[in-house]
Amino acid sequence: MPFPRKYPQELIDAAVTRVHQQRAAGSHRAVTAVAQELNLHRRLVQQWVTNSRPTTTTTIDTATEERVASDAPDAPALPLGLLWCRICRRPMTAVLTAGEEVAYECPPDCPRPALPAARIVEVIGRAVLRHAPHIVPATVAHPHSPQTAAACAGRIISRVTAGCHPADLRITWRPVVSSTAPLTEHLDLARALATKNPAHARELLHAALCAVDLTTAPADLAHADAAHLHAEVLIRLGHPTAAIRWAAYAHQAHTHLQGPTAAVTLAVLHTLAAAHRLAGHHQRAYHLYRHLAEQLAATAGPHAHPTLATQASLAVVLHDLGHCTPARTLLADTITAHRRAHPGHPATARMISHLERMWQDCAARNHVHALQDR
Repeated sequence: MPFPRKYPQELIDAAVTRVHQQRAAGSHRAVTAVAQELNLHRRLVQQWVTNSRPTTTTTIDTATEERVASDAPDAPALPLGLLWCRICRRPMTAVLTAGEEVAYECPPDCPRPALPAARIVEVIGRAVLRHAPHIVPATVAHPHSPQTAAACAGRIISRVTAGCHPADLRITWRPVVSSTAPLTEHLDLARALATKNPAHARELLHAALCAVDLTTAPADLAHADAAHLHAEVLIRLGHPTAAIRWAAYAHQAHTHLQGPTAAVTLAVLHTLAAAHRLAGHHQRAYHLYRHLAEQLAATAGPHAHPTLATQASLAVVLHDLGHCTPARTLLADTITAHRRAHPGHPATARMISHLERMWQDCAARNHVHALQDR
């Protein structure tokens, strides 16, 4: 049955924000690159960007900040979530003052006054230029400008804590990965830490990949493996939206290097589908899971555990899209096939639990079919 091609607002906002981020970093193919990352048509992404407009509130949202960074090289802009208050221990937000100047302020219950953004950006930008000027793309209009460097600060700085005045900043640098050591060594260490200390693994992977521009980087096996692990760690830490771009790069690289049906390529495709599902991009997740199920059925067989597990995930996404009856039918058939092909496998119980939750959700929503069919 055909399903509506309706994209959630979260996906549209994320795509628009990503385009502005890449334009701020100097990319001249931002729309094309984002479309490739999200497996969307370029014209669709371009339409979303064209239709986007600045908000009328005084708070500068993500898209507005990136438009400021891309349209005016000397405009103050920091990556969102980078600047924190030392008093209330919460992130500070960029706002427009009555004099049409940008300032950073805390939530209303914090007693501190707003701090001028221009001064803070200059201090952070000069610190970036002093410690790591190589992270600033040479293709931007002003590669040696503190404002341009500050826009890239998130690649080597994990947090900036603001004190009482603009110059009272405490910078927390990300771990430095030695350029003399192979990337595989850092990847092995991050893989060992991924389960017991995912936050540390994320810092290591971020440092190892900070010099990789996903919009222009060629397919590289080590970078693809690191990007895949980075996506998995981000999902484990509860950041599926941030994981999408890394999983998309890893999938594209592995597809190019090892083919679309290689085991590692399909593993990355599963991670990409899971990231979209957890981020609420159910329509995109549906297409990815369906493609993965078809590939697994052709390579591992229609009754292999990975194939049936993917079909179960596909049924869950179908239910999230509102197609309750097809979702329950697909999951019930999958449970029957899995029980027959893999008797005693613990995944069968999890599938039954998902099916029970579908019934409960439909009953809670007073769906007519839930009352008639059961």
